[in-house]
Amino acid sequence: MFNRIVFLSTAAFGAFMFSGQALAQSADQEAAEESRRDNTIIVTAQRREQDLQDVPASIGILSSSSLENALSGVEDVLGLNGRVPGLAIESSNGRQSPRFYIRGLGNTDFDTAASQPVSVVLDDVVLENVILKGFPIFDVEQVEVLRGPQGTLFGRNTPAGIVKFDTRKPSDVLEGSFNLNYGRFNTVNAEAAIGGPLIEDVLNFRVSGLYQRQDDWVDNAFTGEENFSGGFFDAAARLQLELNQPGFNALAMVSYADSNASATFFRANILSPGSNSLNSNFDRDVVAYDGGGGNPADRDIFLSSLRLSVDVSDNITLTSITSYSDLNRSGRGDIDGGAIDFAGTFGGVAPPPFTGGTSAFTGGTFSFPGDIPFPSDTGGRSDSDQFTQEIRLASDTSGVFNWQVGAFYFENGLLDSTFLGGAPTPATTWQSDQQSWAVFGQVGFDVSDALTLSGGLRYTDDERTFEVLVLPNPTFTLDNGTLETSIDDGQVSWDVSATYETSENVNLYGRIARGFRGPSIQGRSIAFGVPTSQAQSETVISYETGFKLISSDDTLRLNGSVFYYDVNDIQLTAVGGAGNFISLINAENADGLGFELDFDWNPSDYFFLRAGVAYVDTEIKDDDLAVAVCFACTVTDNLNAAGLALIDGNPLPQAPEINFNVEAQLTFPVGSNEIYFNADWFVQGSTNIFLYESLEFNHSGNHELGVRVGYIFADGQYEVGAFARNVTDEENLVGAIDFNNNTGFVNQPRIYGVSFRGNF
Repeated sequence: MFNRIVFLSTAAFGAFMFSGQALAQSADQEAAEESRRDNTIIVTAQRREQDLQDVPASIGILSSSSLENALSGVEDVLGLNGRVPGLAIESSNGRQSPRFYIRGLGNTDFDTAASQPVSVVLDDVVLENVILKGFPIFDVEQVEVLRGPQGTLFGRNTPAGIVKFDTRKPSDVLEGSFNLNYGRFNTVNAEAAIGGPLIEDVLNFRVSGLYQRQDDWVDNAFTGEENFSGGFFDAAARLQLELNQPGFNALAMVSYADSNASATFFRANILSPGSNSLNSNFDRDVVAYDGGGGNPADRDIFLSSLRLSVDVSDNITLTSITSYSDLNRSGRGDIDGGAIDFAGTFGGVAPPPFTGGTSAFTGGTFSFPGDIPFPSDTGGRSDSDQFTQEIRLASDTSGVFNWQVGAFYFENGLLDSTFLGGAPTPATTWQSDQQSWAVFGQVGFDVSDALTLSGGLRYTDDERTFEVLVLPNPTFTLDNGTLETSIDDGQVSWDVSATYETSENVNLYGRIARGFRGPSIQGRSIAFGVPTSQAQSETVISYETGFKLISSDDTLRLNGSVFYYDVNDIQLTAVGGAGNFISLINAENADGLGFELDFDWNPSDYFFLRAGVAYVDTEIKDDDLAVAVCFACTVTDNLNAAGLALIDGNPLPQAPEINFNVEAQLTFPVGSNEIYFNADWFVQGSTNIFLYESLEFNHSGNHELGVRVGYIFADGQYEVGAFARNVTDEENLVGAIDFNNNTGFVNQPRIYGVSFRGNF
């Protein structure tokens, strides 16, 4: 602990020294222009438009152009993994249910009812369900990643941070755009949008849509079927109407998304005992499945919202945000990742379709690749709806004092079912409901021209209920002897911050915040005859300090922060171990220490360089906490008398110790037109996959490179280009299953293609 405190102190001192040096270097440039900078980034992290440099918090930004490059081909939200310092995204459910991590805090639970410490917000609406968080990304103006506890301004309290998507809004000028990509695997990615006035100076509209598809490309060695799975279809549309009148604004939005895709491909025994390297059983283009029904994953989502804004006086605005969403999903997978022939039909010799990897033959049972102790074919369905209502009253920011107060209500219902062995009935079915309400407020005060203080306070009440509706085993009951249970809690969260403007170009800030995540119930394992598990509320105290610097010629931006957080009663999810189970547990504490740097350099119209790096050292602190271990891996933790792994001192799961990203673009004039070359690259450092540590279930050095070249012509109206994602076709282990064999899953293969863009 002493070394970590020394690190934090040293890093903070270095940050302030760097800012002081920058101040000295710009001291002779006091006459810099006071007009708005050409490359000012406007954010709404504090529920009002502000210059990124003025906000006392660590915020990472993804612009619309960076998004378009990162999502070239048919990438979904997982394509943003590692693109912002401190942000990680992964999923074991294919293009459904992404799991977000900020500064190492997240939840590895793959269940649709899982509570997540990272909130995803789309146009001021919280997307709570993990399936909602996978809503397709299109027609997005900007992504803001707010690191650290939030809640005194945003709808849901969150201990880790917020990923905030802001779509392009209706305009009073007729405008439109399209983007067409075609690539490997007959990949098609098409986007289009059009908007403008319906009634001049009164009513504007915007319609946008997305269409994505990809052919099946994975062969099944067990059945001999070529191209049996791996493809998908995604379509989404959004309609926005904006009414403007003096002192009044109304923005209505409806969106719909439909998806027919493939679930994650789990691959048995691709990790050899004692190694985290992919072995000869791994072939990206081949699986050996005797179950899973082709690994389907289907989903449809409806989203709607209405934002009303009324000026109740010259300097006070009332805002109301109402939202309703509904989703349906179904999926099935060959979870064991291989095939078993109990009758020994092949006599210990691999069947003709199977040409790679290894096999096992014992006791009349043939399995491949490698030994598969028992089959696991699991599916399920979910139906969920969500309603939120937020009301805020806010002053303007023209004076030395400003304030906001508000209230928030959240309601979510989920009907979920799990079936085993490939049979949709009988299925274990349950209802999970969540209700939450909160009141909050924040004040800001300009002590002087240089110093601004702000503080926020929030009270949140969270309640969850769980009820079993259908059970194949009629004698099963929960721990309380019934088929229904509930849990609730109320907590106060808060934050205080200060910003000091040392010069026109340098801001220093500090922030202390308390975050809260309500109690959780996990009931998926009742399908396997295991009772529900519960986790009590977790709270986090976060300390952060940093600098925000922009050069006097507005071409360079460098923002940095150092942080330390301590989570009390942290909610952890033990996934797998003795079986395909999920169990919620509370550890006494966990902490994290690290830093982030965001760099943006635009020296001319013909070149830009953006880069970022984040480091976080996380540690679980609970002397007695133990979890079940893997079936066939090499555990490096100490075991207790029951054979469970003691996880005290381990890092948090799926928390990269370091991540680095860089994007650069070089543009050359060609007459009145131009050609550009763009490249982006990210690296993810040491990452442990589960709560316990083993030689197999971890990865380090995962990286991917993307490139794009384009020719822009007709006064910038059109562009033709070519792109490639995962250029070097890296085969990165990103997740695993531990309850049966050394099963893993990997990143997406290389995608390349051509594109055509236009706008008017």
